Amino acid sequence: MSCKIDYQPAPNLLENRVVLVTGAGDGIGRAAALTYARHGATVILLGRTIAKLERVYDDIEAAGGPQPAIFPLNFEGATLKDFHDMAETLDKEFGRLDGVLHNAGLLGRITPFEQYNPELWEQVMQVNINGPIWMTQALLPLLQASDDASVIFTSSSVGRKGRAYWGAYSVSKFATEGFVEVLSDELSNQPNVRVNTLNPGATRTQMRRTAYPGEDPFTLRTPEEIMPTYLWLMGPDSKGVSGQKFDAQPPRV
Repeated sequence: MSCKIDYQPAPNLLENRVVLVTGAGDGIGRAAALTYARHGATVILLGRTIAKLERVYDDIEAAGGPQPAIFPLNFEGATLKDFHDMAETLDKEFGRLDGVLHNAGLLGRITPFEQYNPELWEQVMQVNINGPIWMTQALLPLLQASDDASVIFTSSSVGRKGRAYWGAYSVSKFATEGFVEVLSDELSNQPNVRVNTLNPGATRTQMRRTAYPGEDPFTLRTPEEIMPTYLWLMGPDSKGVSGQKFDAQPPRV
């Protein structure tokens, strides 16, 4: 569906909402965490590098946002117990979740499938789809406790049309699209929980630089510039919209 690049959010759009952002230490996750906090959300910063999360925490506090929380977690080694322990901790601390942005991701390698390392393939699947799926299952009771909860899964153009050499990353994003269709259909009788996919598009991030080393990064939008769609999907203006595919920016010509 079309992007909401021109969306004008209310300053207090996410006031009194508790939002979890994965991969919150840098790139799009960092921008989303700061943006959500600026619009009133209490943000739970999840990532694998504590020092990065602490910097985002400090930036939110310095900007006068609600006090965030830090939850270190590495999807590569996370177990079902880790996800359920996290849900238990968040339940005690907050009692509900009003939003989850699944942003953490692993590129893997851009290489022919016949040369793809099976261990790396499994690693990409764990970070990009298996971990987020089981984390969502553990967090569902907290999301169902909210009057208006939004779950955003990060997709990609290569998760909507396969592209040579993108291997595990592409397949993981196809799986993400399929899972969101399944889950949103299952939750169709629970209008207080919606789930959608969002393709950020070509954005100035480290992952993009790795995938396209010859590209001029200054021709790309920054993470901050694509935040309107992230805000629209996380806030009340998208209530009732579920099982849909969104883009955070127009396709490149």
